[in-house]
Amino acid sequence: MILMDDYLKRLRRAADLEGLAAIVKSCQRCSLRGGCSQVVFGEGNPDAKLLLCGEGPGADEDRLGRPFVGRAGQLLDQILAACGFQRFEHVFILNVVKCRPPGNRTPNAEEIRACLPNLRMQVHLLKPKIMVLLGSCAAQTILKTEDGISRLRGRWFQKGNIWFMPTYHPAALFHRPQLKKDVWDDFQQVVAKYRELIDSEHTFPHG
Repeated sequence: MILMDDYLKRLRRAADLEGLAAIVKSCQRCSLRGGCSQVVFGEGNPDAKLLLCGEGPGADEDRLGRPFVGRAGQLLDQILAACGFQRFEHVFILNVVKCRPPGNRTPNAEEIRACLPNLRMQVHLLKPKIMVLLGSCAAQTILKTEDGISRLRGRWFQKGNIWFMPTYHPAALFHRPQLKKDVWDDFQQVVAKYRELIDSEHTFPHG
């Protein structure tokens, strides 16, 4: 196992996203790496200023090494398309933890703490202007709060130069379809903020 201090030094020396990915894929800082197939770093347009952050990889993501490619990911792509966004053009997608927790459970505090430097360095290099936080894990981790997602969603939070919009994780919509309206309302706010901060000419298919 790489010592924490040595690993953090390697992270800080990463000059670009490609170099960071190589380092993160060597990470052994928690037990999750021993139980998954591969590290899921994230994907999208590295120049995009809209960043989407979920919880952690599931079975499909672990198998393919890509974030949000299972059923929830397909729904997320549909939501993005409805907003005029495409995965490899307008956004970069990643997770709080990069390795699949056993049985797709929520990552625990120790696992989140171990992986947080990876996420922080990703954000540092990507320099997003907007981050959509998908679900309680992402929202609580990044906003440093114990409030649940139902209380956080639909409200903008600003830290430094980044605007954060918490909303429900796409997977939640399969169990509670009544949440779809809330998610759609939240993403419409994201589109408005995107037009304000990133591209005033962004085409929104629904208005």
